[in-house]
Amino acid sequence: MPKIYYDKDADLGIYKNRKIAIVGYGIQGRGQALSLRDSGLDVIVAQRKGGPNYDKAVADGFKPVEAKDAARDADVIMILTQDHVQGELYRKSIRRYMKKGKSLAFSHGFNIHFGQIKPPKDIDVWMIAPKGPGALVRRQFEEGKGVPCLVAIYQDASGKALKDALGYAKGIGGGRAGIFETSFKEETETDLFGEQAVLCGGCSELIKAGFETLVEAGYAPEMAYFECLHEMKLIVDLMYEGGIVGMRERVSDTAEYGDYSRGPRVITERTRKEMKKILTEIQKGKFAREWMRENKNGRENFLRYRKESAKHPIEKVGAKLRDMMSWMQK
Repeated sequence: MPKIYYDKDADLGIYKNRKIAIVGYGIQGRGQALSLRDSGLDVIVAQRKGGPNYDKAVADGFKPVEAKDAARDADVIMILTQDHVQGELYRKSIRRYMKKGKSLAFSHGFNIHFGQIKPPKDIDVWMIAPKGPGALVRRQFEEGKGVPCLVAIYQDASGKALKDALGYAKGIGGGRAGIFETSFKEETETDLFGEQAVLCGGCSELIKAGFETLVEAGYAPEMAYFECLHEMKLIVDLMYEGGIVGMRERVSDTAEYGDYSRGPRVITERTRKEMKKILTEIQKGKFAREWMRENKNGRENFLRYRKESAKHPIEKVGAKLRDMMSWMQK
């Protein structure tokens, strides 16, 4: 069981007369910046002009600056841009200002763990990773609650890195729920594996395979969509609230028996071996190198995958059916 910290273990006072730069005002950046400001901390937002995120930051009362200006003026620089742009952004705009006494912070360990960013040894490097999207972080904060966070220390040059990280987590509400101690390695590798093998890759392929199996057997695409994609939310929500056992307690006995007796025929030993192979590729840096090379070379494969996926029949029938669901936000 990892060590868990709470509000009582954190002190916002450590940020007195210190500035925090939020680099990137996307969903996570916005949620964190607004909550830190409401906690009484001095926040600078770095966001380039010309995009909706810049305008949103202005509407929220910030005066966005260039990343280099934020890095120059801030004591803590939290980088919240997408993984594949962080390395270049750091080298172009942030590295020169990372002097002794400053901290470099992240909400995902990818660029540190895989060496895309190599910070100087005389600064603190730490991570606070909320286990939820920025909109949820913000909503829970406003309700007086919080989203659990992960905390990891990569470099503790000052001897105060953990105190700074916990104070930051308290500022976004994480200490109200719990702040779990981990490492950059553990957070990065488990996060990538979860995305690839279960949450995104595994889930989307399972849904499409089920849809295709029913349609190829002569069933209506609409029925296949309802049974293989639409009702996934019901099952995920039940798992989210009560775990797998809690889900099984709330579905029919027929569904529960089918779960026990047929699920292992879908997720076979061959599937598990492939999962282990995926994890090994992550651990050895193969995926990271492939992804950074993909971005450097113009994202040809990525864009092809995206285009081909959008043409799948499940997307066409899904768009039609979702238009009939008045309760969905458009």
